[in-house]
Amino acid sequence: MNLNLEISKLKGVGPKTAEALNRCGIYTILDLLLYLPRDYEFINNEFSLEDFIEAEKYSIKCKFISVKSSLRVKNGKNLTTLIFNNGRYEIIGKWFNQPYIKNNFKKDEEVFLLGKVKVVNNRIEMINPIISKNLLQEREIIAKYSLRDAITNKTISKLIHLILDTIKIKENLPINLVKKYNLVSLDDAIRNIHFPESSDALKKSMNRLKFQELFTYSLKLLTIKEHLRNEKQGINFVMTQELSMFKECLPFQLTGAQNRAVREILMDQKRSYPMNRLVQGDVGSGKTIVAFIAAFNVYFNGYQVAFMAPTEILAEQHYQEALKLFEKFNVKVHLLTGSTKTANKNLIKEKLKNGEAAIVIGTHALIEDNVVFSNLGLVITDEQHRFGVNQRGKLINKNQAADVLVMSATPIPRTLALYLYNDLDISIIDELPPGRKKIETEYYNSSNRQQGYYKALEELKKGRQAYIVCPLIEENEKLDLRSIETLYEELKNTYFAGFSVAILHGKMNSKEKEEIMKEFKDGNINVLLATTVIEVGVNVPNASVMIIENAERFGLSQLHQLRGRVGRGQYQSYCILIAKAENNITRKRMEIMTKSNDGFFISEQDMKLRGTGMIFGTKQHGDTGFMIADVLRDGNILRAANIEAGLVYSSSRKEDILIKGEIIKQIEVSEKYICFN
Repeated sequence: MNLNLEISKLKGVGPKTAEALNRCGIYTILDLLLYLPRDYEFINNEFSLEDFIEAEKYSIKCKFISVKSSLRVKNGKNLTTLIFNNGRYEIIGKWFNQPYIKNNFKKDEEVFLLGKVKVVNNRIEMINPIISKNLLQEREIIAKYSLRDAITNKTISKLIHLILDTIKIKENLPINLVKKYNLVSLDDAIRNIHFPESSDALKKSMNRLKFQELFTYSLKLLTIKEHLRNEKQGINFVMTQELSMFKECLPFQLTGAQNRAVREILMDQKRSYPMNRLVQGDVGSGKTIVAFIAAFNVYFNGYQVAFMAPTEILAEQHYQEALKLFEKFNVKVHLLTGSTKTANKNLIKEKLKNGEAAIVIGTHALIEDNVVFSNLGLVITDEQHRFGVNQRGKLINKNQAADVLVMSATPIPRTLALYLYNDLDISIIDELPPGRKKIETEYYNSSNRQQGYYKALEELKKGRQAYIVCPLIEENEKLDLRSIETLYEELKNTYFAGFSVAILHGKMNSKEKEEIMKEFKDGNINVLLATTVIEVGVNVPNASVMIIENAERFGLSQLHQLRGRVGRGQYQSYCILIAKAENNITRKRMEIMTKSNDGFFISEQDMKLRGTGMIFGTKQHGDTGFMIADVLRDGNILRAANIEAGLVYSSSRKEDILIKGEIIKQIEVSEKYICFN
């Protein structure tokens, strides 16, 4: 079977199903095989109160005894409660908004209930369990996929099964590597990632695919680096006299780390090959001004600068900062985003093409094919981890000779950064500007969350502002997470009655988000409830409190990023973590956040805490573009894969040359790091 065959050609896939699969990002047979599960359900058919695991699902055979009640609870939902017995335990089944459920049973009828088990007041409870007259699952581990439209798990599984029944996937790693690291075959890995035979088989399959992904990623970076050094002629920039004048006009002194980064960048700009440098710095360390200094020098050398940010909010903020910094030198700066009005957008594009526009700041709009530069000299991408190699490459291709400067505030342990960004030289800004007050971080169990809100109320009364971060937009009963809408209604009528409270989330359009952020910056909104859309770069000096609900749902690096939204002014600032501390790991993670403000230390602790053990659940879209690998959790795999990729890349062995060529050819076509024939 040709893996590049369109998905519509697969047996059983009609036009409507093909369209729905396309909307999931599945266009070919290969796309379907690499549509990895987002999670797994572990079905256990043997339940014991003494050793059950809350995270797992159980299929329990029991008898229906009676209807206990059917009533309307305080949130307006109907709750139906039924009593069952399995011979050893009484089981309370509760269903929300399914009043008809009580009519489905006869006295003493035997059924299977499938769901998670809780022990409440020494009683066994199951919330919204699935009901069957037969044993519900033949396998113990069920893959769960991200779904859209009419696509179901059953559809995905059926189609993948159909493909795997007709092919055997060819091994494409050097055999000596497969043996050295005791990796399962690529064929076994793909089969068990979708249809796990056991927990052990799933773990081995995930480790194989992580190695495959990181090995391929490393090969691509080595290819890019060699191409930049050996095949591309760069631009020889000089240090202009305006540059020293610009630095003297800055309203603050650069830190030692910032000066070091600037020197390294200016040295790169003098070289004959294009600069390809990462500036990695903690939240608030001042990476942006370093980038603006580089841009300023390129501008006065007579070249254009493209500065790409991951969100419109951040692009607008950089634009406003650039206008202020460059005003005295009459440097024209333009803003190009998805919401730029068509007439203005066309005008900016025309100016870029004919060389009238020198510095443009924007979002992904900058990588559109019809954005053409006259003489692009420098490409800057902010929050490098949010773009990935391929998106960055589209902007670089506007002029292959241009220098490239990428920035990231995501704290990654220094040793891992060297492997993850192997195509880049690295400058690390590990020093905060003087005068920055340490953000005081406090942690409260969710049962004591009111103490955090009282702290925020104290700050509001002083004239400060507050962020409240919530992980979801809508209520999720299964995860029991607080909805931003529910929280908004609660807070504006209780703790923050009399203050202006607003909501900001990713489902709003760009105009709505911009208006709300402007109102918050101007002080017209006192409390901003937001999802992680405010994670990166938002700068409101008067905001002194950050409350994070369900903090256990965020990674430590993400919590650190969110915390960095406060502490940007002259006032003492606070970050308040509200979490359900159901286990020691959660408590340790919260303690790390309360004890340290050093993002690099936090990321190292996070890696130690999480280790390289597997998570049962994979990512369809990771920050780095990986489908399954996590660079913090899988740091050891990254190191090994990077070293082995380097050996294969430089090898003169015929087998290694063929493997290298085939893998690089495939990733150039598919833009995926898990590749096979």
